[in-house]
Amino acid sequence: MKRIILVGKPNSGKSLLFNQLTGLRQKVANFPGVTVELKSGRMGQFELIDLPGVYSLQSLSRDEEIALTHIRQAMEDADTALVICTLDASRLQTSLVLGLQIQAMAKAHGKQVVFALNMFDEMQRHGHVIDLKAFEQALQSPVYAISARTLYGIAEFKDAITALATQAAPAPIPVDQDANRLNNQARELAQQFGMQSSIVLKNQNRIDGFLLHHLSGSLVFLVIMFLLFQSIFTFAAPIMDAVEAGIGDLAAWVTGLMGEGMAADFTRDALFGGFGAFLVFVPQIMVLTLIIGLLEDSGYLARAALICHRPLSYFGLSGRSFVPFLSAHACAIPAIMAARTIESPRKRLITMMTIPLMSCSARLPVYGLLIAVLVPERSYLGGLVNLQGVVFFGLYMFGIVTALVVSSMLAQSKTIGEQQQDMPFILELPTYRFPHWKPLVRRVLQSGKAFIYRAGPVIFAVSVVLWALGYFPQGSNLEHSYLGMIGHWIDPIFEPLGLDWRYGVAILMSFLAREVFVGALGTLFGIDGADEHVGDLATQIQQDGLALGAGIGLLLFYVIALQCVATVATLRAETGSNRLVTLLVVGYGLLAYLIAMACAQLIG
Repeated sequence: MKRIILVGKPNSGKSLLFNQLTGLRQKVANFPGVTVELKSGRMGQFELIDLPGVYSLQSLSRDEEIALTHIRQAMEDADTALVICTLDASRLQTSLVLGLQIQAMAKAHGKQVVFALNMFDEMQRHGHVIDLKAFEQALQSPVYAISARTLYGIAEFKDAITALATQAAPAPIPVDQDANRLNNQARELAQQFGMQSSIVLKNQNRIDGFLLHHLSGSLVFLVIMFLLFQSIFTFAAPIMDAVEAGIGDLAAWVTGLMGEGMAADFTRDALFGGFGAFLVFVPQIMVLTLIIGLLEDSGYLARAALICHRPLSYFGLSGRSFVPFLSAHACAIPAIMAARTIESPRKRLITMMTIPLMSCSARLPVYGLLIAVLVPERSYLGGLVNLQGVVFFGLYMFGIVTALVVSSMLAQSKTIGEQQQDMPFILELPTYRFPHWKPLVRRVLQSGKAFIYRAGPVIFAVSVVLWALGYFPQGSNLEHSYLGMIGHWIDPIFEPLGLDWRYGVAILMSFLAREVFVGALGTLFGIDGADEHVGDLATQIQQDGLALGAGIGLLLFYVIALQCVATVATLRAETGSNRLVTLLVVGYGLLAYLIAMACAQLIG
């Protein structure tokens, strides 16, 4: 199949254009280095390849080197029928630096190049008029004015590139690829056809003057971070209540139709008690994705990285570490891969080693359950601040502070990473933009769907196995079941934490995936209370009498412990060291156990 490749610098709208051309639901983010993997999709009879964003053909990071390798391979591939290079109409010079380099490389390999002048709506909004015909003649390649956000010109552009891709490939032409000459040409073309930088930067500088100020910017950053984690409880609570009520009503209706017996017990305790208890917390993951998506698409995320650079540097990190750290609150796996954009190998390694301490979405069900058990539901400031949300924020901050302390300790070690002179911290600040609602809504829905698809099969399997072990050989007598025998054998391990064997079983099972803890506990309590079944798992745990110290210790255990097989595998792939990953799993596990034991013994 013939291919069309899509290249461009970060923040040029390349990934959104790819979505519009293919209809795929790919993630679009507004900070450098988010696209670290190839994406492909069908566009009619062609395969469209979205190559990772780069600023020039001279790499500055491992991520850019990977991207450049793919670009060179695509240029040499006989199946590459067309090269599309996106240009940011609001920042034409920086886009043309890469665009002219790509054009020269394509001509040398006999590939046709098309320029997509994206964000044309920004140019129109500022009243700037561009002579596209003259611009085409100056570039000696077709240029199409489009806006991937508003869909301006997308249909015509799609038809045009489909027609161009079917034409015969041009003959290779030797081209002068001198970097200085191309940079000078980019500057001259931007002066002739682009908007004046003063017009583009006027509003941005006024907003940045407030958001990047050392006092007001820091205050706004802290407020945004607080609202981010507060909203996970405040905004998601009504949806969670509706899901919980729906699951409870469905469970009562289904089990009522089935009557008494083993099938009804399995449906009630394993399916609705285990898997159903996990589904209640999916809205929190979707709210988290929504808020992070708004920060990404608006352009604030790059500003936050800039604000965080100086404080993070005190702990041996870089401002670029902020992006993987914040991404890790959704999932550690893409966050570890996003750390590739950090130029310093040492800081990159330290960032990857501390990412597991950030509370990912898999911990949300655990936090949500235990906070509902331990913390009363009280609201302040007219319902804007929720006490459970404050505790939630505290857990996230505990993970962040622990990561910074560990980072500082690793930075002092001479055995971690390569000792070398770091490059200066350089970060392009994207233009402030209104988020595009359609990809954002798709991303939110996809996050909930992906979480269920990823964790659902594991939780279902664990719930079935736990139910079978807890049900046999004496019906619903959990104490004398096979699971009870196993639980009493491991009970001494968890007794110092103030937890009985049921929690021990749920913790051990959650080393497959943290969110399994809720499903496993739901199954165990469901079997245990089969005679007087209570739908709300939090209520069941409260009635069971979980001690405050044990509950706090359990929460902090899940903040620290590295309990994700997929994260461990990603760390192994990125670091190439079995020894390092083993030390992380054992070290974080022991630290989590000691903290939990201290809470249980000191608080009681």
